[in-house]
This record gives sequence, structure tokens and C-alpha cells, in this order.
Amino acid sequence: MVPRPLFRASSAVRHVRRHRQPVQIRFTSTLPSKDVPKDASGQTPARQQSWLTQKVKSNPVLYTIFLGLARALGYGSPQQLANRRALHLYNHLCAKRADEEPDFWKNECALPPTFQSWFTITNFHVWLLTVRLRSLPSPHGTQHIQGLIDHFFQDVEERLRYVLQPGVLPPRSPSQSSPNSRGNSTPLPQVRADNASYISPYLPSQFYTPPSTVPPPDTFPSPAAYAKAQKRGRVPERVIVRQMKILKEQWVGLGMSMDLGLVRGDTELAAAVWRNLLGARGAAGIGLPNEKGIKADETRPAFRRSVNLVGGAVDRVDKLDIDAEEMTDDQSGVHDFPPQESDRYISYPELMSALVTYIRRETQRLEAVADSSIFGPRTVGREGEGIKMLRWGSLRQ
Repeated sequence: MVPRPLFRASSAVRHVRRHRQPVQIRFTSTLPSKDVPKDASGQTPARQQSWLTQKVKSNPVLYTIFLGLARALGYGSPQQLANRRALHLYNHLCAKRADEEPDFWKNECALPPTFQSWFTITNFHVWLLTVRLRSLPSPHGTQHIQGLIDHFFQDVEERLRYVLQPGVLPPRSPSQSSPNSRGNSTPLPQVRADNASYISPYLPSQFYTPPSTVPPPDTFPSPAAYAKAQKRGRVPERVIVRQMKILKEQWVGLGMSMDLGLVRGDTELAAAVWRNLLGARGAAGIGLPNEKGIKADETRPAFRRSVNLVGGAVDRVDKLDIDAEEMTDDQSGVHDFPPQESDRYISYPELMSALVTYIRRETQRLEAVADSSIFGPRTVGREGEGIKMLRWGSLRQ
């Protein structure tokens, strides 16, 4: 097995971007409007090229200079092509995976519909895709993996700000098919139709519900009241930085434990699935309900959760009361089942087996896919082609 290379966890983690107020730049929507005339076939006509584009294309000297300048700036370079391909791989193989089979994650795995659950599922599929990308010949493997990780953490930071700093960034729009996909259509993010000040390249998710934004300013009695409501509804920047570091640790931890499971066997892999995807429920024992007047075991409280003692919010492990911390509800929704629901543990062995089977099946399937299909056409404007054949299979087959 190829050892897992050490990649940067994106500049979004090392230097978290500062989004104070939205930049006051207006973008015109590229979505077809109801007022745009259509041709005889009912299709919206192609947008007319600007005078500058026509001028450059009509003059061979200018066209040669333009291409040379573009190459000097890295446009069309192998690294940029890999990064653009990684955007499509991330959007359609990782970021939307939680939305494709939500019942499995929410009901069978008992993951609450939160941003943290979305991150866990997406992180799992980023790792699963990384396993295949490692086998690409150098330097393509390194370039694609770095691009995938960069897109992952940039998307994570944006979503984190949607949750903890509502209103700083505009909400994302539904997706639309790419005009460059040529038959193998894969949806791409739409541009917001209301001239938003920021357009995200990443897809929205219906797996969790982000908090509502602050009401419009005209609903407040004064500008000062509106500013106060904005400030009260958003966490400080240091909380964003701290949370990004915690998520980076979760990314590293899941990758290392899953890699170890791939090498050591299905038993180790099932243990990694239990810890990372199922919340390590029942680690301190399973609480049972009262039966025939027998008093329940008070040493096993009805509420208990697993606590990460490495990094994150834990600064001094020696001063932490682990028992008290495990019995504190952190509002994450991931904790041991109460005694009256203890029968849910019965399905855990089969559930872990299903996820291990899914991992083995998908890694073998991607192993049989040619490297050229992973790369794609490696042509600017065609980076989304061939994504459909790489889509994950069902979690249960």
C-alpha cells in the first residue's frame, strides 16, 4: 500500500480568510431570464462575444500574445487543470454524497441533520476518493489530491460561516447542468439571480438546515438596532479559526484510522467506522432499562458521549473530568442511545459490516477505472466530463 502523503490542509485552515462584510461588488447573473428571447427551437441563443474577444481572435499577433501571457500566468498548466478537475470531483463525488442517501445516515447511522454530520460524511468520501488518487502517476496524484483537499476545506469554511456567521455570505443556489459536459452532464452551481456579491463554486446541501439570516434592515427601528442584531447573531472570528483547527484534526484522524484499517483488515476497518462514522456509541458500556423491578445500573448513565482528548477544545487533559464531560450534552446529537433504545445496538455489527463492504467494493471499483478517466480530458472547459461514471454505488447492495 502506498503510504499516505502529507498534504497541506488548505490555506483555509492555516490562514482562515476574513469575511467581515460582503464586498460591495455586483455580479450579473448568467442564468437565462424569462425576458431573454429564445430562438425557433426554444433554446436561449449563445451569448455574443465581447468586442475585445472578437478583436483578439481576429488578430493573430494579439491572439499569440494573449496565449503566451495566459501560459505565463499558469492558465492551462497541469496544476491548474488538476485543480479544476478536483473541483468537479469534490462537488459531485464528495460534497453531495450526504444528500444522495440521507435516510441511511440519519436513520440507520443515527447522525443528526447538522453541519457536523455533513462534514463527517463528506470527509469520509474525500478520504475514499483520495485512496484512488494516490495511485495516479507523479505528479498527477499529488496535484489532484492537493486540489481536492483545498476545495474541501474552502467549502467547509464557507459552510461554517453560513452556520456561525449568518448573513456574511449570501446563500447558495440550486445546481444546474454544465454546458461543457457534452452528454455526461454533471450539475454545476448556479449563479444567484439577484446579483449577489459573492458566487460560490460549491454546491448547496439539503442534509442540514443552516440558521436563518438577520431580517432586512427596514424591519428594525433604527440602523443601530440592525447592527446590534447582526453582531449578536455572529460568533467572533476566533471561534471560526478554532473550529477550523478542530475540523482539520478530524480530517487527519479519520484518514489515518481508515488507512490503518485498509492495511490491517476488516476488523480494524470496522473499528475505524464505529469511531468515526457512528460516534463510538457504547464505548463505556450499554445502559439497559429496568426489568422485573431490578434497579438500573447507576454507574452507566443514560446519557454518555465520546470526548476527543487530542487538540480541539481540550487544552489540559490532566485537569479534565472525563466522566463529567462525557455525561454533558454538547447539543451535537451524537451520543449513546438511552436505555429504552438499547436494542438499536443490535444492528451495529451488521451496520459496520455494510460500511466496510461499501469501502472495499468502491476501492476495488475505482481501482479498475483507467487513470485517463480519473484525469478527464485535461482540457480547459471540459473538466466536468466523465464524472458520471465515477459516481459512488449505493451504500447497500
